[in-house]
Order: sequence, then structure tokens, then C-alpha cells
Amino acid sequence: MYPQQIHNYLLQFFKENKCPILSNNDYYVIVQLTIEMDKKIMNRPFYWKYQESIGSEPNPAQITFITNKNKLEEAITGEVIHFGSPRLAQLFQVTKELGSFVQMFEEVPDEFGDKTILTPWLGINYKVSYYSDQTKETLYSLGLNLINGELVNNFQETIRTLKLDKDVSNNTFNLPYVIKPIRALERLDSTVEKIIQEDDHSWAEEAKIRRQKDEKTLEYFYAEVENKPECYEIEKEAMKQQYESRIKIEIINGGLFYLKNVKEFLSKNKNEGVLESMYR
Repeated sequence: MYPQQIHNYLLQFFKENKCPILSNNDYYVIVQLTIEMDKKIMNRPFYWKYQESIGSEPNPAQITFITNKNKLEEAITGEVIHFGSPRLAQLFQVTKELGSFVQMFEEVPDEFGDKTILTPWLGINYKVSYYSDQTKETLYSLGLNLINGELVNNFQETIRTLKLDKDVSNNTFNLPYVIKPIRALERLDSTVEKIIQEDDHSWAEEAKIRRQKDEKTLEYFYAEVENKPECYEIEKEAMKQQYESRIKIEIINGGLFYLKNVKEFLSKNKNEGVLESMYR
């Protein structure tokens, strides 16, 4: 997940949770937390308990997130956030708790004339983690058109510029989906699995080599010990657990999105890549 993607995620996360964006620089963002969000992410329960007990005016925190420290030229003090950082993992978890699935409609200004047609899309954000003694995590944001099965990459990046609302505009007509969301989800799952299959898995072989090297070292130290002590078996099992190669696919969040101008929407994905047309 690149710094700009994290930056965009923060903007979307806090806007959707009604936290005012006080400053939005290319490499940092300053956010005024609401009381609810302060309680969720700032880990100061005693402060809030005390404030509520004395009836004092609440003072939720203001926080600065630095999303690209390497390019930051200003003397800004804040919390550096990057993919794999505890804070970003915390925000992912809060997203799950607040609702991992949404239904949103693109806003259409009230104008006279024919109703605007909105097309349903299923959008899912996946996190793929490769585990051994080292960890690699990658985010994939996929969207599938529930009318014609068009599948696009970087779905969240594309729709973040759109004005979306949980309530449908009066002057719109929502097309009924042809592909059921559960079937679309199965297709997106299959796409992520295909991406993993085609990925470079030399990391697993490299982990195996490191494990063999450490096991040889362990055997060397206990080579002259006829009856191996319990600690030997414990260390050997710990090495197995440490270097074991595992792959985990996790859905972070997703939603059903009704969008207008489908051709324009797809054109935005030209550089991102239309993965494939999955519906025949």
C-alpha cells in the first residue's frame, strides 16, 4: 500500500466518520476527532470517565498523520503512519467494527428531465498477507459491474472522487443487478486467488533455506548430546512455526455502489487496468 493510497484512505475514513479535516497537505493530514472517534482510537478511557463524571466540556483530540515522511519538507510534528503500522491496523479494525459493508449511491443534482440511471457495482477491499519469518502485506481493491460483469482494479481509488451518499437521489433509477452480489463476491475471491497463484513465491523457498540453515546450527550445538533435552525440541518446533509459509486472504470492507456514467467510470481505470470481463 503506497503512501498516497494510505493518505486517501485516511481522508475517506475520517470524512465518513464526520471528523473535520483541518488541513490536507500532500504528505500529511490534520484531523479533528469527534468524541466517539477519540474514544475509539486514542486509548484514554480514564480521561473520558473523569470528564463525564464532572460534567466538563468535552475536548476530543486533534491529531496529525504524516503519510510520507521522506518527502515532507515542512517542520511538522505528528504521527507517522504507514502500511503495517499499528495505527493503520487499528483504523482497519475500527472500520470493521463500524460496518464492513455499506450501500452507497452516487449523488445526482436535482434537475428537470429524465431520471439518471445508476448501475450497481460490488466493491471489495482485500488484504493479502504472506507469512514466514518475514511478513509481506498487499491491498487489492476490486470492483465488479453487476450488470455486465466488468471487473476493474483500484476500485476504491476510482470512486473516492465521486460524491456518494447512503440515501438515493430522487431523480435516479437504480438498475436491478443481473449478477447476484454473492456470486460477484465469489468471482472477486477467485480473482484474488488467481493473483496470488501468479505471484512470485520465491519468498517461501527463501524462508525454507533460512530455516534449514538455522536447523543445521541447532543440530551442531546438540550434535554430541545423546539424549536431547526438552529445550531442543522446543527450539526445533519454534523454528518450524517461525519459518512456516502461510498465505492469508482477508476482506477489510466492501459495499454495493450505484454509479452513473459507467463508460466514464471505466475510462478512469484505463491506466489502472481493467482486469477482465467476467460475465458472458
